[in-house]
Amino acid sequence: MGFVKTPEEVKRIEAVLKRPRFVGAEMLMIDFLTRPEIVAEILPPGLEPVTEPLVTAMVGRWRSNCVADFAGGAIYVMARHGEIEAPYVLAMFMDQDHAIIFGRDLFGEPKKQAASRLQRRGDFMHGYVERLGTRVIEIEATLPNSLGPSQAAGANFNIKALPSCTGVGLEDDPVLTLAEFDNHLTVRREGTGTLRLRSTVHDPLADIEISELRGASYIEGDLLSTCRPLARLPADEFVPYLYGRLDDWSALDTENG
Repeated sequence: MGFVKTPEEVKRIEAVLKRPRFVGAEMLMIDFLTRPEIVAEILPPGLEPVTEPLVTAMVGRWRSNCVADFAGGAIYVMARHGEIEAPYVLAMFMDQDHAIIFGRDLFGEPKKQAASRLQRRGDFMHGYVERLGTRVIEIEATLPNSLGPSQAAGANFNIKALPSCTGVGLEDDPVLTLAEFDNHLTVRREGTGTLRLRSTVHDPLADIEISELRGASYIEGDLLSTCRPLARLPADEFVPYLYGRLDDWSALDTENG
């Protein structure tokens, strides 16, 4: 039956889960510094600030071997766990439910549904993520410098957390995960750009103050991924961060509103 997979089907599905491939990637990014106290406030237990309060905004689109075609964007905050330094995925938005479910259930990515667009005209690029009628991420960049193809490693932190069925707290201690990427890049461009972060009642991106813009960049290529657990985090301490990653359910009251 389709609701109960055969051993052969389980093997086929897990082969994809173990080694997802996000190919034909097009990603526009811009780095910026925020205030150190903002980073200290938004990083959850298990992660510590690094030397610079560095944040990256990204808008992109991808093909895949696991979730079809999708597009979206994210906000990453540089952090450290033990000896590992990598970006923490603070917020992530995708336009397809396959990509949302896959990333949230497997890696612990804080994905929400949103529309996005990425455009290029010569050296100029424009990308945005729009949610609930608001462009929460909007990047414009001029990228005249071509760096050619490259192979590079990447990684980011995520947290797998499950709210309790009682509506109070978590079911268990959340898991800090590390997604690692083997990147085969065919295009790399660099330049300068502008960034606008805006908020909705559910997405407080404008709270991340932009103190200093750094460079903008654009890549094309294939991202080959694996993921592993790093640590368990205290459930009680993570509750405020969990609700910060989710929509504000109390603001969606149509019974009394």
